[in-house]
Amino acid sequence: MNPRIKWLRDKLKVQNIEGMIITNKHNIKYLTGLEAEGTLLITKKENIFITDSRYIEEVNNSLMIDDEITVSDVRGYTRVDYENFFMFCENVGFEEYSLTYAEYRRIQELYKCNNLVETEKIIEKLRSVKEDDEIENIKQACKITDDCFKYLLTYIKKGMTEKEIAHEIKEFFNRNGANDIAFEPIVASGPNSSKPHAVPTDRKIESNDVILIDMGCKYNGYASDMTRTIFVDSISETLKKEYEFVLDVQNQVLKLLKEGRNIREIVLVLENNYNMSRHVIMHALGHGVGLECHELPFLSSTNMNNLKENMVLAIEPGIYVASKYGIRIEDTVIINKLSCNILTESSKEIIII
Repeated sequence: MNPRIKWLRDKLKVQNIEGMIITNKHNIKYLTGLEAEGTLLITKKENIFITDSRYIEEVNNSLMIDDEITVSDVRGYTRVDYENFFMFCENVGFEEYSLTYAEYRRIQELYKCNNLVETEKIIEKLRSVKEDDEIENIKQACKITDDCFKYLLTYIKKGMTEKEIAHEIKEFFNRNGANDIAFEPIVASGPNSSKPHAVPTDRKIESNDVILIDMGCKYNGYASDMTRTIFVDSISETLKKEYEFVLDVQNQVLKLLKEGRNIREIVLVLENNYNMSRHVIMHALGHGVGLECHELPFLSSTNMNNLKENMVLAIEPGIYVASKYGIRIEDTVIINKLSCNILTESSKEIIII
């Protein structure tokens, strides 16, 4: 039997949940390898993937013999069929974080379940610890991202727009083995760099600019995430000190990362540094990376959980001065028993182009 589905069935049984309706496309891919649109049903007797007829052939070709998943065309079912999927099931799980209220009501009506039970990201928690094949895919995504940054240092010129550079990032990924972008690239120059999630504009690169570049690609569905901040022609003493502060904070955090370390304690180290230097924290220290660029665990002071071996994280301290500049340094790392291994290897020395 598919080991991930077996694990899920065992976990649901412990919680007295007799079936589950899975709609999150990343969770479906994680459990089955399938990327087609559809819904995965874990019923008492079988696992059923209901999809559109357009995907039936592709899905059947993708499934392994031992996956024990029945593939069905959504058009082949009547309302009675849907009501029978979970007949005599007292509790049926659903993904409360992946549905709108309208979708939830539709599921209620469609499946006629006695009691829909929240599953509290049960699959996402499993996904947070990566298996060997997942790690290899993330490593390859990171390598492509590193290669892209090396290329950008020769490509970026004054007079280019942020949009042009962002477009070139996507083209590089496409040309060099990535399956997709992990997210829309952030290219923010000059005063635009003070916006942590800036959208590339028609602003042209100028002398003495700060350029913040946040990018990632996907390889076999698995993401990378890296941010570097570079400078055009020169760097002022103020910006140099700010950059060194961000880099020092990141290095301190990286030294703390290992199996068993409490997330809240790590974040408090960051917060202490920021408070001492009178900087403002504008976003979390980091997040998990995998099938999604932002997934569990999230590194905030409210997270009381401990790190586990083979978690993959993005660590991204930054500082932002409104309408003036922003500096962020971000790396994708993997947690080991005694330390962490940095997967994005692009230089973090001050770079002036």
